[in-house]
Amino acid sequence: MGMESCVLTCLGVGDGMSNADRNHSAYVYQFGDASLLVDCGEPVGRSFRQAGFSSETLDALLLSHLHSDHFGGLFMLLQGFWLEQRRKPLPIHLPLDGLQPIRRMLEVANLVEELLPFPVSFEPWQSGQPVTHAKVRVTPYPTGHLESLRQLLQARHPGQYAAFCFLLEHEGVRVGHSADLGEPADLAPLLVRPLDLLVCELSHFTIQDICAYLAGRPIKKIVFTHLARGYWEDFEGTRAAVRRLLPGMNVTFALDGDVFSL
Repeated sequence: MGMESCVLTCLGVGDGMSNADRNHSAYVYQFGDASLLVDCGEPVGRSFRQAGFSSETLDALLLSHLHSDHFGGLFMLLQGFWLEQRRKPLPIHLPLDGLQPIRRMLEVANLVEELLPFPVSFEPWQSGQPVTHAKVRVTPYPTGHLESLRQLLQARHPGQYAAFCFLLEHEGVRVGHSADLGEPADLAPLLVRPLDLLVCELSHFTIQDICAYLAGRPIKKIVFTHLARGYWEDFEGTRAAVRRLLPGMNVTFALDGDVFSL
């Protein structure tokens, strides 16, 4: 990593639709000796290795919510770690609704404790309660991304329908990761103090709405990702519109494989 205080490797920046040209959501954050994977959309097992990471790299896995484009690569990732004989423990933080189903799926896939050469622990998120890995403090904050589905499905399919954004802090560096939002205002807890980096989706609201919310905020760098299909297909127009609406702010857009350093 050299002397960088934070390095972000974008393994997948696609939206929720099947993509011929983008992987699904997966981001590796490195702070000092700590490496955290935020979400693991497929084909994370391949993109993780293509980026030069080994099975021992990760200190923790952070799942923002349980849409398949954000955790669909989990089982292949763990199978790869098993076959490569990873030894380091792997904590997986996730919404409570996924705890028992994912454990059961691992059993069905024969990725059971007796076979895995490394311990796996599942730790449900508690809103606003930080967890720490190798001096990186991660605080989950709820978003309204799944609220409409909760209202539609709750009666027949009870659950929490939880989704989270994250604040990652390490030695004075503050990074916000939106994951998927219900509305731009879901970012409010991340913006209580200035951010060195905000990684923000651009799929579930308009360019005008997110830019109006972020304009003038004390954010050193904004990386837009997870572009909705229409915005992706008009990439140059999207980029021009964002830069016009956020003049003077350091804004860029993530592609698969991009690496950003602070």
